[in-house]
Amino acid sequence: MRRGAARSDGHTGLRRSRPEEFSMAQAYLVGGGIAALSAAAFLIRDGGFDGSDIHVFEAQDEIGGSLDAGGTPETGYTMRGGRMFEAQFRCTYDLLSGIPSLDDPSKSATQDILDSHEESPWDDAARLVRKGGAIVDGHAMGFSERHRLELVKCLATPERLLDGKRITDCFDERFFTTDFWYMWCTTFAFEPWHSAIEFRRYLKRFVHLFPEFQTMSGIHRTRYNQYDSIVRPLTAWLLEQGVRIHTGHRVADLAFRTGPGIKGTTVERIAFAGPHADLDVAPEDLVFVTNGSMTADSTLGTHTTAPEGPHTNRSPESFLLWHRIARGREDFGHPSVFDHSINDSTWESFTVTADDPAFLDWMERFTGRATGRGGLLTLTDSPWLLTLVVNRQPVYQQQPDGVSVWWGYGLFPDRPGDFVKKPMRECTGAEILQEVLGHLAVDAPTAELVAGTSTVIPCLMPYITSQFLVRSHGDRPQVVPEGSTNLAFIGQYAEVPDDVVFTVEYSVRTAWTAVAKLLDLEKRPPAVHKGHHDPHVLAQALHTMHRT
Repeated sequence: MRRGAARSDGHTGLRRSRPEEFSMAQAYLVGGGIAALSAAAFLIRDGGFDGSDIHVFEAQDEIGGSLDAGGTPETGYTMRGGRMFEAQFRCTYDLLSGIPSLDDPSKSATQDILDSHEESPWDDAARLVRKGGAIVDGHAMGFSERHRLELVKCLATPERLLDGKRITDCFDERFFTTDFWYMWCTTFAFEPWHSAIEFRRYLKRFVHLFPEFQTMSGIHRTRYNQYDSIVRPLTAWLLEQGVRIHTGHRVADLAFRTGPGIKGTTVERIAFAGPHADLDVAPEDLVFVTNGSMTADSTLGTHTTAPEGPHTNRSPESFLLWHRIARGREDFGHPSVFDHSINDSTWESFTVTADDPAFLDWMERFTGRATGRGGLLTLTDSPWLLTLVVNRQPVYQQQPDGVSVWWGYGLFPDRPGDFVKKPMRECTGAEILQEVLGHLAVDAPTAELVAGTSTVIPCLMPYITSQFLVRSHGDRPQVVPEGSTNLAFIGQYAEVPDDVVFTVEYSVRTAWTAVAKLLDLEKRPPAVHKGHHDPHVLAQALHTMHRT
């Protein structure tokens, strides 16, 4: 097929012709997470690129970035996180609408997510649970009039005026003991010391979910974990198009064209760590850089050992490239804002694999909801602020019958537990399970059966909420910096006005924005949903805030 020709595809419809000035271009994507995979798909779908002209360089042996999942039923499954979706994830659903699902190629990955939501929607009846297993009625949110005024003031404050401010700078200390805060912070992983800018963006972005916040009925989940439901089908499609994925390739540095008459920012060479030769970049070629990773330096424990602690004397490998190319360049942002405060960005997750349904059966009786319908359950009196989620089974596409998987996390892993008298980060998987069962007040026979038939794999993540750290305007680079001719930043540490980090949607939006801007395409990403501009949505949110 000649370069630049329009092509049709059974799953994506008519593809656009490649712009003439990029007819011979190669595209190089640094990092193999969802942002890079999405950018590759948009280059093919909207940019008319042949897959064989797209190269993905991933330092690890597996692609998928933070959307990972692995393990076995015998040794225990693992996944560092679980992502939530909602109806206004416009970029993600647009992208996945052209990707065949894992189970049924005649159905798109988007349709599979929507079908899964219809088949098993969340209807949370035990969103908050006190010590001893007392379910809280979070209907009233626990607001005082002062808290309502503080929320309205935060929403009304221009973003620039929140530069360098923490959430605690905007609210009194009692706000952080309200039922609203417990639900909000454990749904989205906020800590009181995180950025007021990001908190305000979340309030604006998800205000339309306020009326359903306690039941979480507006939240979508993928049918399986996100690696099986998104990464695997998207990767399979890219490989079918001929995209070249190079694992074990760590990009160490980028060289830029300099000299008399050189205007703008143009990458001319990619340097790799290790044995791989440097790669020359032609002026018409494109380079997309995932600058940083929220799951950098994650460490796994086992059922009988705690995870190793993070290395605190250096930046993680996934941030080093950003540090090198940003040196002396204000337009490339400030990576040290995000990777030098791990005490403020660390929390710990754990994955439980069981060969007996005892815990799932107990949870169904306790919550009054079938497995997969219960949503999040937060143990508000837990010093670790533990949150559990039992999704519909199977969680892994190849998960055998008779094996169940559930997941949880603690936002304060440095605090001693109540039933295990040491910090969560120092606990084995078995000890974490002991703490969970103690706070739920599970009866002794059931607790013994659950403990004896479960394998728990903990995961300590020192940078997991680093995108939420206190920042100012310019700390994240623009997706395409001013004057850049062939370089774009994608992923969680590139700047997209109005949208919110720590979502798959954010990564996909940066990818679409990068492709559209570098290729100067007419088709651009859909606007970020702004429910706060809808008087009806605001009225419903205010009514929710005033419930008693």
